[in-house]
Amino acid sequence: MDIRRFDVFNGDADGICAQHQWRLAHPAESTLVTGVKRDVALLRRVDAAQDAEVTVFDIAIDANAAALRAVLDAGAHVTWFDHHSARQAFAHPRLQLFWDDDPAVCTSLLVDRYLGGRYRAWAVAAAFGDNLAGPARVLAAGMGLSAAQADALAELGTVLNYNAYGECVDDLHVAPEALYRALHPYADPFAFIAASSEYRMLADGYRDDCARMSGLEPQWQWDYGAVYVLPEACWARRVSGVLANRVAAAERTCAFAVLTPCPDGAFVVSVRSGAPGTHPANVLCEGFPGGGGRRAAAGINQLPAADVGRFVRAFSDYFAGCGEGPHAR
Repeated sequence: MDIRRFDVFNGDADGICAQHQWRLAHPAESTLVTGVKRDVALLRRVDAAQDAEVTVFDIAIDANAAALRAVLDAGAHVTWFDHHSARQAFAHPRLQLFWDDDPAVCTSLLVDRYLGGRYRAWAVAAAFGDNLAGPARVLAAGMGLSAAQADALAELGTVLNYNAYGECVDDLHVAPEALYRALHPYADPFAFIAASSEYRMLADGYRDDCARMSGLEPQWQWDYGAVYVLPEACWARRVSGVLANRVAAAERTCAFAVLTPCPDGAFVVSVRSGAPGTHPANVLCEGFPGGGGRRAAAGINQLPAADVGRFVRAFSDYFAGCGEGPHAR
């Protein structure tokens, strides 16, 4: 009997690289289910049946709990790797859950841990893309990679992650499923960097969009953080995650939010916490419909324009440390 297989993964660097490592280690034909970074309720698109095999990478159980129960009730076997909030996780005889929400861990590192480091260079690229430069460089040094090689993996992870940000797939340079299929023949990420036209396209697009980002300033600013509001444009949607990661890396003890307008007038929100141990970003975002994520980085999928003021006040109250009130520009 043929086994139906489904591979469900976030379309960002972490999701794609986790999926890639898994299928390098366990080659098999499968139905791919993925999308833009914010498209996280992916399991509802899986039409599983008795004895189907479903693997899931880098999407939160909390956004998929009902669909997970339905898939398990249909008789499927599910293997799930993730590092986001999992308050709705539950035990089931056909569910294997590999979960860790430590701020220094991403899903690709969990898969790397499971596989004993067989394809670690891809996990390093994913960690860089997920704004975990410290853990990524430690792993790269442990592999004996040069500084130049580590920098190449950092750029790879960054552009893979950058490509996932958009309101819809049409905002992206490459659809996540197509990007995964383009890189999957490469067990060596350095070979992908050298040979792939998709990589060159992403690197060129990343440089062009980042040039437009250079003049952006925060709309609200405190001693302990800032909130940015981007213009309504495809390039701005693509660089929203890059901006959030850059400002968070530059001021590691501060918190930041990036609000990106949607065509319908609402906003997508990205939040980075400078104190994920005591002030996890996901807790703030879960106070708003469609909000969630992990300790260091979280977001809100659709914040109505009328709620922007409430969000800014909640952000300020939640992350307030020292300093004065907001300085609106």
